[in-house]
Amino acid sequence: MTIKPLKLPIPDQVRPRRALLSVFDKEGLVPFAKELQNHGILLVSSGGTATHLRKAGLDVADVADITKAPPILGGRVKTLHPAIHGGILARQNAETDMEDLAKHGIEPFDLVVVNLYPFTEAIQRPYVDDAIAAENIDIGGPAMIRAAAKNFVYVTVVTSPDEYPTILDSLNDTNGHLHLSLRRQLAHSAFSKTAAYDRAIAAYFKGALDKSLPCQLDLHLSRTSVLRYGENPHQEAAFYGNPEEFFTKLHGKNLSYNNLIDLDAALALIQEFMDEDPTIAILKHTNPCGVSSADTLVQAWDRAFATDRQSPFGGIVVMNQACTLALAKAIDPVFLELVIAPSFDEDALAWLQKKKNRRLIQFKPTPNSTYQLRRALGGILCQTTDPLAGDDPLTTVTDRTPTESELRDLIFAWRVAKHVKSNAIVYAKERQTLGIGAGQMSRIDASEIAVSKGAKSELSFEGCVVASDAFFPFPDGLLAAADSGAVAAVQPGGSIRDDKVIAAANECKMAMIFTGKRHFRH
Repeated sequence: MTIKPLKLPIPDQVRPRRALLSVFDKEGLVPFAKELQNHGILLVSSGGTATHLRKAGLDVADVADITKAPPILGGRVKTLHPAIHGGILARQNAETDMEDLAKHGIEPFDLVVVNLYPFTEAIQRPYVDDAIAAENIDIGGPAMIRAAAKNFVYVTVVTSPDEYPTILDSLNDTNGHLHLSLRRQLAHSAFSKTAAYDRAIAAYFKGALDKSLPCQLDLHLSRTSVLRYGENPHQEAAFYGNPEEFFTKLHGKNLSYNNLIDLDAALALIQEFMDEDPTIAILKHTNPCGVSSADTLVQAWDRAFATDRQSPFGGIVVMNQACTLALAKAIDPVFLELVIAPSFDEDALAWLQKKKNRRLIQFKPTPNSTYQLRRALGGILCQTTDPLAGDDPLTTVTDRTPTESELRDLIFAWRVAKHVKSNAIVYAKERQTLGIGAGQMSRIDASEIAVSKGAKSELSFEGCVVASDAFFPFPDGLLAAADSGAVAAVQPGGSIRDDKVIAAANECKMAMIFTGKRHFRH
């Protein structure tokens, strides 16, 4: 059935004469309601909201007097009544609607002020159960909000104390009237809130049922900031989400589109080393160009920078411990877009703030994320998150078992390789990257680039280890690593030619471990 709308004139300005107030959050309600009364607006309310207003000396009509029905079911049913919803939904320029109101003795509402039970806050309590969750699901509130927002042509809906000043400013500036543009804006806000509210409820029940990929993916992210441009200056860009959950910018210009992508990559990598010795990673275009763990952050920086002395210019550095003054002075000569740390010593922060173009970022422990999302073909690809590489099982598949120091380097290199674009090859020794080959069409090419990078820095590959993010499909990749000086290798395994690759490793007296997991980064 097609519903045909009535063709009615749309009023640009509406003078509210009757307001319905029903709120859980009573912050700022009393002064707001007093100002409404000063504009000659009749107040209608119920329950705790009416009691709160009357205690402040305000004259408030009770919903029960209008509906001629008392609240029932412990207050669950108060406003779900034709006398309320008829007054909200009536099209005040429609003769038939006004005839219906007159016939049933219903007065229209012009202003509806409603906010909802705090469902999201309730389910975060440590002792929450289904009974508590269900009791905090608002029914009447969303019904009134949606009805008022649907009828925005005649009714103004207010869903947050933050919106009170806007309403009062408009009433004062326009002699007690509210503009259509404001009513439309508040209707958008109202539907956004009820949509987010329903999504939170659905997510609660979904979480109680299972942890699998959702059959329906709901995304509701507010625009946090408009960025100067996207990947390139001719592209527009904005950020949607809650960045404050992940980091705080302490100094420098606003982050760009590319900065945010690099920051995300840096935080993912450093999570692999949060429980390790002082660790530094230098990244460029989301790829690590040097990583090291050492006894101090300064040593880790020197060793990470030694991997590739050209690429860090304009890159970013991330560390797993508080940034010290000694480290601040060590990195100062290099132009870095971002310096990222879990915290900064006071003197280090003061030192680094001397350069205005350097952005200083303090990151927070990464919240647990269930899914990773990526746009493709006009839709969204969704996958579960890739766990830390350090937790992968390790199985020796060669005649020779890695020594203790080799094993430590293999685990280090494996963690780094997970965060290098595929095809990825990482050479490392004494928990220092010697060469990193990223994003190549063949694993041999990646290996050659990694060795070339190390050679430019005059680093010795003798006695090093090599990590490959996916299996070696042929022995040639492993043999090339052996020729470069590698004595041990780590890879996921799983090739139909694993036996040939293992045999090649044995011939070279290399130790090799399989992880059983690959870590592609496309």
